[in-house]
Amino acid sequence: MNNILPFDNVNQGKIACITGANAGIGLSTAYYFASKGYSLILLARRKEKLEEVAHQIKSMYPIDILLITLDVRNEMEVSKAFSSLPEAWNKIDFLLNNAGKAKGFAPFQEGNLAHWEEMIDTNVKGLIYVSRAVIPLMMNKKRGFIINLGSIAGKQTYPNGNVYCASKAAVIALTEGMRIDLHTHNIRVASISPGHVEDTEFAMVRFDGDKERANIYSDFNPLTAFDIAETIYFMASRPNHVNIQDVIIMGTQQPTATIVHRNGRVE
Repeated sequence: MNNILPFDNVNQGKIACITGANAGIGLSTAYYFASKGYSLILLARRKEKLEEVAHQIKSMYPIDILLITLDVRNEMEVSKAFSSLPEAWNKIDFLLNNAGKAKGFAPFQEGNLAHWEEMIDTNVKGLIYVSRAVIPLMMNKKRGFIINLGSIAGKQTYPNGNVYCASKAAVIALTEGMRIDLHTHNIRVASISPGHVEDTEFAMVRFDGDKERANIYSDFNPLTAFDIAETIYFMASRPNHVNIQDVIIMGTQQPTATIVHRNGRVE
């Protein structure tokens, strides 16, 4: 993360749990919340990368970090991890369901079934498994805040997006359902739906590592992962009686999911 924030211990004693924490928006959010004094539970699949992230954050901010290496698609792993949290870590205040991916970019009739299953398992089932494991811990506290990472794709379906768009639309629906079911437990639930965001692995994953196809940000000024992290923290730091339920956030040169003014890096 290029934006180095000074340390502010305003949230000492609070715990934030972030999935997909070793890259992109999850990584930037981890740094941002660390700078605000949160202790962190960081989840991701790649152990070495996760350990590297934790080392870098702790070298900058005097906070505690608990690492959990797992795949959110595995319900048994998720359930075991949260049911066996050390007592000092089971009072989670904030959850960011960030883990997700796009795979493939083809018309529905040409789509790859394996890609579809991977997206549904990660973007939808993974969110369900983690939320279902964390919510009882928040209910015990009678307080909590969950933000689910959506996408403009969940609001505006675009050509060749089909199943990815459907998975992100499901995130929005799940957010609304969770909010309704949890409001009597003093648990806030919200979503944030970004447009194009650079410095993430999104395009490289979507195009299976094809750098040429993944080069989609060079001719305009998209959002950064830091922009999203900053907005997530703003949402999470409102007074407890305030819930910013849904945010759509786009770069100025991108008014819709499919329209981008590719006229260069305009500041």
